[in-house]
Amino acid sequence: MNSAVVKAALRWTALIVAAVLFLLPFYLLLRNGLASRAEITAPDWTLWPRQVHWENFSRLFSLEDVPFARSLLNSAVVATLQTLGLLVICSLAGYGFARIPYRHSKTVFYAVLATLMIPTSVTFVPSFVVVSTLGWLSDLRGLVIPGLFSAFSVFLFRQYFLDFPRELEEAGRVDGLTRWGVFRRIVVPNSRGFFAAIAVISVIGSWNAFLWPLIIAQSPDSWTVQVALSGLLTSQNPQLNLLFLAAAVSILPIVLLFAFLQRYLVRGVTESGLKG
Repeated sequence: MNSAVVKAALRWTALIVAAVLFLLPFYLLLRNGLASRAEITAPDWTLWPRQVHWENFSRLFSLEDVPFARSLLNSAVVATLQTLGLLVICSLAGYGFARIPYRHSKTVFYAVLATLMIPTSVTFVPSFVVVSTLGWLSDLRGLVIPGLFSAFSVFLFRQYFLDFPRELEEAGRVDGLTRWGVFRRIVVPNSRGFFAAIAVISVIGSWNAFLWPLIIAQSPDSWTVQVALSGLLTSQNPQLNLLFLAAAVSILPIVLLFAFLQRYLVRGVTESGLKG
């Protein structure tokens, strides 16, 4: 048999096996979410529920103790605001480190990078004290503002702007643009792909955040989707089928976002100076 055919067969076999393993959790979420509680815990396993319970969707969104629809809206608002703020703040910081020379720029940049070595759990107590002192508990400000800065995003923006063509910026300066004008009218429009990559990473991180929203969102009306999922799990009468269905619904926006914008993630790595 031709070696090329064997290699192609092995490659396709590996891809099929990887795809099955990747899709298996999604299948389990959907299968159990549309089943009854008895079928989930039954000793005999069926590939699909004998009776599909579509009414589980209405039951999920009508729960009184876990406002799931409100939690989805809260997560969407928090992820959107946090991502927009992070893009503005971190891009300006990264551009300043890459293009604006001043005496202690390297010292400040290394100090920013040093914060990456501090475990997040260490900063939770002082951050909580600040937020509670400001009266931002169970408030949108307490969920959004502490996540507007990311040292890792600053590092990525700096690495990207170091490789940005200086000729474009110099042409803008010749046309009379200020440094801010160069950044707003030349750098940002020509870096949309990289901005999109950072936005995808930020949205995924914000959507999946659990510990900080858990301690800040103390009112059910301010819960994010991850906190709502924990509420379903720790309730006095956990409904497993609704928990599986809620998990499937909660990951759907992220799966769609990743499916449509995954090319920006690859571009973000290749254009940030992190090439292997």
